[in-house]
Amino acid sequence: MEQNMNNVNGQAGNVEEKLSNMGSEKKDEILSSFDGFKEYLSGKVSLGQKMGMDEEQLANTAQKVGDYLASKEDPRNREEKLLQELWKVGTEEEKHKLSHMLVKLVG
Repeated sequence: MEQNMNNVNGQAGNVEEKLSNMGSEKKDEILSSFDGFKEYLSGKVSLGQKMGMDEEQLANTAQKVGDYLASKEDPRNREEKLLQELWKVGTEEEKHKLSHMLVKLVG
């Protein structure tokens, strides 16, 4: 169990590296529509659940994705623009709560 948790923590720690190494064509495919983004996030939430991640771990990982997207990617649609604007004005606690909400939205 401890090894599984270390694996889960390792996966969460590599979020930014994995996103930054993703090709621009793949990013465009995921981010071109909000439905595409939700589908991608849903797949990652499902994978995390299969790996034994609980809701808190999933939200922590979603928060890292949100941090990356807000700082490194331009929004490609109105929904992503709204999420980015909320992210920019939110406190860490509010960002974390929004991450929980996104996990629930796609879960």
